[in-house]
Amino acid sequence: MRRVLVTGGDGYLGRVLTLRLIESGHEVILLGRQPLAGDAATRRVCADLTDRQQVAAALAGLDVDGVCHLAARTSVRESLVDPVGYFSVNAVGTLNLLASLTGQTPFVLLSSGAVYGSDHSGPLTEGLVPRPENPYAASKLAAESMVASVAATGAVGAIILRCFNIAGAYGGRANPNPSGIIPAVMRAAMGEAEHVAINGDGSAVREFTHVVDVADAIVRALEAPAAGKAEVLNVGTGAGSTMLEVIDTVARVTGRPIEVVHGPAANEPHTVLADTRRIRERLGWTPVRSGIEEIIRSDWEARHVTP
Repeated sequence: MRRVLVTGGDGYLGRVLTLRLIESGHEVILLGRQPLAGDAATRRVCADLTDRQQVAAALAGLDVDGVCHLAARTSVRESLVDPVGYFSVNAVGTLNLLASLTGQTPFVLLSSGAVYGSDHSGPLTEGLVPRPENPYAASKLAAESMVASVAATGAVGAIILRCFNIAGAYGGRANPNPSGIIPAVMRAAMGEAEHVAINGDGSAVREFTHVVDVADAIVRALEAPAAGKAEVLNVGTGAGSTMLEVIDTVARVTGRPIEVVHGPAANEPHTVLADTRRIRERLGWTPVRSGIEEIIRSDWEARHVTP
């Protein structure tokens, strides 16, 4: 058993990760702002990541064998109006956490494929020069830089995971984030929206990774960091679905018709896919639940709606 500190453990992915860590025999300590009760397999320490003194006090004397840093603000649109807040939480919060750790603690940072930007063609490889296009992506890249810089001193060994469109449900909990194509189509299927609006003809391709597959990648990454290094790995499937395929799958799974309204094509790449060869080779990780139908079926069932 290892004692693992998890930030963002109350979030969509964090709750799934906590369950998977416990199922793997680990003791989990949740670091959050709210003094919520844990259960028999978890405990909680409280601190605001933007306050270094609070973080240091919360972690003082806390002997952990690994850190999974998930806590972040994640809305691209929101980041455009509050860039300072996004850098404060995503970048400075990461720095405060790193500064409060002792020993050569294995450190896993959850980052985002958004750091690559849109000015690339073909599958996105970890060696591409990042070109973040909004404050959210820029703040995640800043956090990556901080982790890499601290790792270079030998203080931590780190794995940075760049994730692509986490989706699906586990433990009866679907993604509460209202943005993205799958939540939008689900709202239409449940009668909460009259239609689904998409940009262009619906042929744009995006990939989706089941939340359980992402959590399992994080668990594997905990075993992988080497002191003095920060490795970047894409977490994805390398295969995608068109927007119309997503809509058609929701209609088939739910048995409910989905009205689609087409708007002007957006100024964005037609196809965004991750090159996942490195994570498969480095961690031996392969997504096993990330077929689009399984993702959508799990999401639908978690919403407790009977077709």
